[in-house]
Amino acid sequence: MRILLIEDDAVLQAVMLRSLGDAGHRVDAASHLEEAAHFWQVQAYDAVLLDLNLPLNGQAHAAQGSGLQLLREARARGDRTPVLVLTARNRTDERIAGLDAGADDYLGKPFDLDEVEARLRALVRRTQGVDDEVQVGQLRLHRKLRRIFVNDADLALPAREFEVLCELMTPPGRAVSKRVLSDKLSGFDEALGDNALEAFISRLRKKLADSGACIRTLRGIGYVLEEQA
Repeated sequence: MRILLIEDDAVLQAVMLRSLGDAGHRVDAASHLEEAAHFWQVQAYDAVLLDLNLPLNGQAHAAQGSGLQLLREARARGDRTPVLVLTARNRTDERIAGLDAGADDYLGKPFDLDEVEARLRALVRRTQGVDDEVQVGQLRLHRKLRRIFVNDADLALPAREFEVLCELMTPPGRAVSKRVLSDKLSGFDEALGDNALEAFISRLRKKLADSGACIRTLRGIGYVLEEQA
């Protein structure tokens, strides 16, 4: 998944970046309101992890509810990205305020990183209609385990090739543009060009040769994963 992490605690942010990165996600991290608002408006995300009490422009903490205002603004412009609120403000009235502002789920600090990961998967399944297991031909993706099988044999893929294949299988048969794939795999400090993306696709095609699934190029559109005839 491509995730926006909005958290001003430097230690917690570093821990979460490492944990989510190890799980194979692409994560952009914002530490204050202006940075978070910019990232959220210029990049499409699969999910947002949102702290509520955020500083303004990296300075002293803003007024209570600043994260909620950021969420309200996103919903007001029609952004339906699933949002998991992570905060120490865990009273019932505060949880209600977060949900009323447009949050999809709410988790109080301290929290378990495995639970954050599980809740993210549940949010994306619910909002995108994504199944934990998807199969095309003899190719089977197990999202929770982050594993791909061909004829029940484990197909080991580098992280980025896995992400390309995962996007093409969400769901299979869906045309995916080069821009969407590049955005999923690029960070704000790097950009994945067409040549690099085509190299990923070429390597994947070779690895899927005996899987009963193939990646077809749709000229001027992008790629689609489908069962081999």
